Amino acid sequence: MQNQIDFSGRPFHFIGIGGIGMSALAYILAKSQWPVYGSDIRSSHITQSLQEIGAHIFWRQDASNLDFFRQRSEPGEKYLVSVAAAETGEYGLTAVTPRTEVSKTLEMSGDWLPQVICSTAINRSNAEYRAALDLGCPIFHRSDLLAALMGQYPQSIAVAGTHGKTTTSSAIGYMLLSAGLDPTIVVGGEVNAWGGNARMGSSPLFVAEADESDGSLVKLAAKIGVVTNIELDHPDHYESIEQVVATFQVFQQQCETLVGSIDCPIVRERLQPSLSYSLRPEAGADYTVDCVAYRADGTTARVWERGAILGQLSLSLLGEHNLSNALAVVAVGRLLGLDFKMIAAGLASFEGSRRRFERRGEANGILFVDDYAHHPSEIRATLSSARLHARGLGSTAPRRVVAIFQPHRYSRTEAFLSEFAESFGEADLVVVSDIYSAGEPNLGKISGNTVAEAISKHHPGVHYQSSLEAVAEFLKKTLMPGDLALFLGAGNLNQTIPELMAFHREVATSEVARHPA
Repeated sequence: MQNQIDFSGRPFHFIGIGGIGMSALAYILAKSQWPVYGSDIRSSHITQSLQEIGAHIFWRQDASNLDFFRQRSEPGEKYLVSVAAAETGEYGLTAVTPRTEVSKTLEMSGDWLPQVICSTAINRSNAEYRAALDLGCPIFHRSDLLAALMGQYPQSIAVAGTHGKTTTSSAIGYMLLSAGLDPTIVVGGEVNAWGGNARMGSSPLFVAEADESDGSLVKLAAKIGVVTNIELDHPDHYESIEQVVATFQVFQQQCETLVGSIDCPIVRERLQPSLSYSLRPEAGADYTVDCVAYRADGTTARVWERGAILGQLSLSLLGEHNLSNALAVVAVGRLLGLDFKMIAAGLASFEGSRRRFERRGEANGILFVDDYAHHPSEIRATLSSARLHARGLGSTAPRRVVAIFQPHRYSRTEAFLSEFAESFGEADLVVVSDIYSAGEPNLGKISGNTVAEAISKHHPGVHYQSSLEAVAEFLKKTLMPGDLALFLGAGNLNQTIPELMAFHREVATSEVARHPA
């Protein structure tokens, strides 16, 4: 792969532009007025928003997409893309004529080859990737582009960690935005405050979520690095926790200042961050808390900075893991010179990112919550928040917590099977679907039923459903008014939520019709 991104105006072409990480980078480039192209196999609200700001998308991942860039023209000759083509997603070049449906005019000459951006999921088996190689396009991993963009900003902040990095990076971005500092933000989740997973600002501040899953974290160099915690979460890439630690140590060396949670023993002992935070006052961290109250509607705590009281923090986010994330935000804000009152005000109104204990709505008295948790530690933390929420909703009896879990990746499920088995203690009922492969081959070693059987050794109420359709049908019969239905996983399990909500709304309507007041 080439090692230098060209920001002189050469086009960018993303293979799989609709992915959560890829689309955020494409958004920043398109908003910066660089020519952005990409391919994907389906339309989504994310790809639609990219099209609205000028990105051109092919609705297939095919070698023929690169034919677009094979076009040669005489210097100064112009080509256009018509509105009709844009609406169907089928882009082609047409000689310029005075047509009313023209939406884009492209001027090309000579060797107009794009810089191709891909994720770890794209490899030589992908026909479009092979076509880019054959054409001689410079090819970059998305982390190369993120590193290059980060290098454009004097005040860059990169948030890494096995868990909590999306929430923490989003909260830092939101804090800076609410303080009027106009940051550029690239995160791995969608945030309502800026309507997506990226935001283009005009200040020197750049906030990014930094992913360790494929080892590409070592490419990033930030003015401020944050590490929330370190665990083995991607056995498909790492053979041991030592390899994970080594990746984070390289990241630490490349950051000017490292902020880290010393509640994580590995961060405390192996990284020894220059600026630390902890939920335990006795830990001796630079930032800590006391007078903590975890409630069903949020969390409050008193914050200390190096032995001095900073003030009161109020969060709408639930649980101690989110209080820890908030302390990271406080540490970063103070490092940037912000007044604590300004930091606290931003955190008080931060609602989190989508798929992080996201309340999707209520139907027939059932609360539907979507969460990205896919690691045993994340599941335990999220279920703890769900139980806290269920106990404090003011009803005569606590809500029943129904955990619906879709295991993510065969490699992760197999590696952490015993940990998954013991992670559902806070749930009243557990429903397990089959494993979401995320592109991994099924070697026949493990299945969703295996997971359900393992959990059943520690939990009396476990039900396996082999498909999403079966999950939906089971929940239509099983969920009751008062339940908190928590959908857990990084796959497509949450696609069942709209159908279930619609069904239970109809049930409620039917009940009202049968028993009018």
